[in-house]
Amino acid sequence: MPHWPKNEQPREKLRLHGARCLTDAELLAIFLRVGIKGKSAVTLAKDLLHYFGGLPRLLASSPEEFTRIHGMGISKWSQIQAAHELVKRSLEDGLSQNGIFSSSSHVKEFLQTKIGALPHEVFLCLYLDSKLQLIECQELFRGSITQTAVYPREILKEALARNASALIVAHNHPSGNPLPSSADQELTKTLSKALQLVDIALLDHCIVSNSGFFSFAESGLMNIEHK
Repeated sequence: MPHWPKNEQPREKLRLHGARCLTDAELLAIFLRVGIKGKSAVTLAKDLLHYFGGLPRLLASSPEEFTRIHGMGISKWSQIQAAHELVKRSLEDGLSQNGIFSSSSHVKEFLQTKIGALPHEVFLCLYLDSKLQLIECQELFRGSITQTAVYPREILKEALARNASALIVAHNHPSGNPLPSSADQELTKTLSKALQLVDIALLDHCIVSNSGFFSFAESGLMNIEHK
């Protein structure tokens, strides 16, 4: 971007003012490094964000989707995916080191970053020890997440194998609406009841989307009486 004043170029702005002062397009332009004929890196970044409908969908894009954009190759996709994975690992490490309830916003941020923008449903289990620190985050199921698609026996087996004392489960709604369905509520009751049999607490069931977040615990729905 040689026609820009140096202090307005994304890399220079980042050096002088920090990453928080940059727009999504400017941060993305730093990864792209150069534009294509007739477009600066920032303009190209804006086009990418517009094409995918925002940063979450861009980060969740497949290599086939990404490389449909003129000038975008597998190398750029790989760089962006590597950066995204580093962010997810950093958040997961933070949960492991700091304790799950010392940063509930950290849990929300982690879940939205990990599965919020995925085009398919994914069911995660966060296994916690007796101090409520994260042992492991595991993807157990993917596809249409319903009471019949999620197997409590499998969750019990995995939790016991890790000597977990508590669980947080989460899944995403690709539709964008994070509000629970009646099937989500039934699944929560079924899982909670099954885990109680082996003295493992189900602390929360979180539903995430690219634009929202729902917590059964925060909404007072974790103590629904089992029928």
